[in-house]
Amino acid sequence: MRTWIDVAHLAKTKNLQGGFVVRSAAGLPFLLEEGIEVAFVPPALDAPRRARVETVVPSGEQAAVVTFDIVRDIDTAEKLAGCHCLVRRADLPEGVLDAPEADWAGWQVRDACAGMLGMVASIEEMPGQMMLEVAAPDGRAILIPLVDEFVVEVDEDARLIEVDVPSGLLDL
Repeated sequence: MRTWIDVAHLAKTKNLQGGFVVRSAAGLPFLLEEGIEVAFVPPALDAPRRARVETVVPSGEQAAVVTFDIVRDIDTAEKLAGCHCLVRRADLPEGVLDAPEADWAGWQVRDACAGMLGMVASIEEMPGQMMLEVAAPDGRAILIPLVDEFVVEVDEDARLIEVDVPSGLLDL
């Protein structure tokens, strides 16, 4: 089991004082809170690699405006925009990482190009990232990396997960 887990994405800078619009990682609730230590990945040249969350101002269910203790200006923030925030598993509330599988089991998954792929069978923790396991109608299992770049929308009312995966990934 990995010590660090990707919980958020620094979507864009917010202000001249180094604030960010931060979105939760796909399938997770917003988990950053004041005082928690984060590691920024991929590492940016001439930018901090770790920081502590200083303030969190919610901006919807899956996003917030966040400041970090050592990011004090727009220049530093711009170097980190687009990075992901990893936190130690031990710093997260117990059971929070178990929630997506219970919530998404049986949901339909549709790809932007390939159309309906099947139903969520489980969420698997792999060494590099979480993977959405989809049971296809033909009986095969399709693994889709559970990352913001591939998960386009999660429609709770329709119990549907919209994805847009690179061509060829579904053939693996």
